[in-house]
Amino acid sequence: MWQPWSGPGLESLRVVEDADGVRVDSVVIGLDDEGRPFAVRYAVRCDAAWHVRDVEVASLEGRSTTLTLASNGMGRWTDGSGEHVPSLDGCLDVDLSATPFTNTLPIRRLSLAPGWATEITVVYIAVPALTVGVSRQRYRCLTWGAGGGAYRFETGAGDFTADITVDADGLVVEYPQIARRAWSA
Repeated sequence: MWQPWSGPGLESLRVVEDADGVRVDSVVIGLDDEGRPFAVRYAVRCDAAWHVRDVEVASLEGRSTTLTLASNGMGRWTDGSGEHVPSLDGCLDVDLSATPFTNTLPIRRLSLAPGWATEITVVYIAVPALTVGVSRQRYRCLTWGAGGGAYRFETGAGDFTADITVDADGLVVEYPQIARRAWSA
C-alpha cells in the first residue's frame, strides 16, 4: 500500500509474478489537482521480461469510463477495439499519474547497474481524466544491493527530478513529493 506524500489517499496493490509473467491489480483513491476525490481501478499485465502487454484503467466514480490499451511488447499499441494507436509507437512502458507502481515497470525491465542511465518513452495516462499521451523520462540507477536501491527519475523536459527508493523487488518505498509506502506484505 502507498499513501500520497501529502494529502489524503491510498493505493492497494497486488502483484502476481509467475512463469506466465506479471499481473498487477490495484485500486487508488485520492484527490485530483482541483481537490476533488477520485477512485480508479487499474490492471497491468507484463510478460516475464516486464514488457507491458496490456493495461486497463477504470473510473469507480459511477460514470462508465474505462481505458484499455494493449501492446505487442515491442512498442506497438492498440486501443480497446483493437485499432492501432500510432502516436504510442515506440513506448514500452506505461506511467499512470496516480501511482508510484508504474516506476517499477522500467526499473525491472531495464535492470540498470549503479551509474547506468537511460532515457525512455512511455505511454502516460493522466488519472482521473484517463487522457493518454507520450512522455520522455530518464532513469539513473544510483545504488543497488540485496535490499533494494535508489534511482533518479527525471522528466524528459527536466522540470521534475526525484530520487526514488525501491525495495529488492523494485517496488517504490519512497518517492519524494509523490508517495511513500504505507504497508507491505
